[in-house]
Amino acid sequence: MTVPTTKIPQPPPRAALHVTGAGLTHAGCVRSDNEDAVLTDPSGVLWAVADGMGGYGHGDVASDIITRTLSEVTDTMMATPALRSGLEAANAEIQANAKSNGVPPFGATVVALMFQNGLANIVWAGDCRAYLMRQRCLRLLTRDHTVVQGMVDQGLLRGEDSARHPDAHIVTRAVGYEPEVELDALSVPVVPGDIVVLCSDGLTACLGDHDIADLVSAANNPEALCVDLIRSCLERGAPDNVSVISVFVQEAR
Repeated sequence: MTVPTTKIPQPPPRAALHVTGAGLTHAGCVRSDNEDAVLTDPSGVLWAVADGMGGYGHGDVASDIITRTLSEVTDTMMATPALRSGLEAANAEIQANAKSNGVPPFGATVVALMFQNGLANIVWAGDCRAYLMRQRCLRLLTRDHTVVQGMVDQGLLRGEDSARHPDAHIVTRAVGYEPEVELDALSVPVVPGDIVVLCSDGLTACLGDHDIADLVSAANNPEALCVDLIRSCLERGAPDNVSVISVFVQEAR
């Protein structure tokens, strides 16, 4: 009599993906300085938007430190721990910079994305956002770290009223402002046809999710999508700096 053999079916291999993207940043219609920064990657792996906290001063310095530190992450590292480590290093450098220059604490909000093994790995602090468009349906992946979002979570404020609240601009997390940075992270499988959008709050202050969805649905390429999103903000007065990254996921050729 033969011994039974247990066979565990293997999941089908994930299709190899080809990622292309673009980034664009603009000072907006009101502010003379742009304290945002974007990190784009010709290889398609690593992307980030950092929004300097101008209210605390030196926001552009914080954004530059964040994007420079993240640019040192390599695709040989595990994505989420590497992004966390990079942002923690940026936090320490910003803290040291403020101390050595004798200035009050400053920082930046950030959303960072790294593609690895068919996953979009996202780490963020503050109100920079990541969206995923799949089959013409736009999904907000991140959750804002803001006073107003906390009120919505506690049932003290309706979500549709949050944008008009006087404290809508107050964030509860940022890189560099506190000795220790608190980060959130998530990983989402991606498939060919997906579009990922990263943005600063300068975009979402002007455009609602329906506006963003319409523009993403009509886009043919990442560069044009970035231009269309920022142009729409400028047409609506763009009171803040505006930064956006768009990433198109396709099957590998």
